[in-house]
Amino acid sequence: MNRVEATIFAASEPVDRETLARIVGKNCSIDLLIDDIREELRGRPYDLVAVAGGWKHLTRPAYADAIRRAVGGSERAVDLTQSEVLVLMCIAYFQPITRAELSTFFGREISRDLIGNLRSHDFIASGPRAPQPGAPYTYVTTQAFLLEFGLDTLRDLPDREALEDAGLLSKEKLLAGDIMPGFAGNEERDGLLETDK
Repeated sequence: MNRVEATIFAASEPVDRETLARIVGKNCSIDLLIDDIREELRGRPYDLVAVAGGWKHLTRPAYADAIRRAVGGSERAVDLTQSEVLVLMCIAYFQPITRAELSTFFGREISRDLIGNLRSHDFIASGPRAPQPGAPYTYVTTQAFLLEFGLDTLRDLPDREALEDAGLLSKEKLLAGDIMPGFAGNEERDGLLETDK
């Protein structure tokens, strides 16, 4: 148990199951070890969290203000515009997706700069080529996306069917250009419009 905890503590990235199995042997239950470590950490200001396909020590949200006051903001803190968040949401839920499909969702051309900014933060990457004329690139989310948003896998995203039932998300409505009311006035400021043709 101590070897697993020490390895996770020392790693800068989440440690996956295969790495931990090399440390303790394939016959040892990683899940039981993680449960035991988490039980020992109960009441501590940090926890062992499943994120981005592995485990990582993270401070509990209740201590965020104290940490910010002591050491300032996180180097990884990213300030995304509303447009970038919406495009990232569409990519997360409908990946692999092309820039043209994203443009159809928003009823406007998605700028290369917006896609480039999401790529520069390593939130998205190129996926497989789309089976369409010209074989355009598709975009998919990355491990850095999972890590930044505290997700273990894409299955941890809010349930798409529940969002659709609540009327908050619909691929058909998005493709019909029925995006959020009032959003159309903000796209030029937030980088949705393609300006470098």
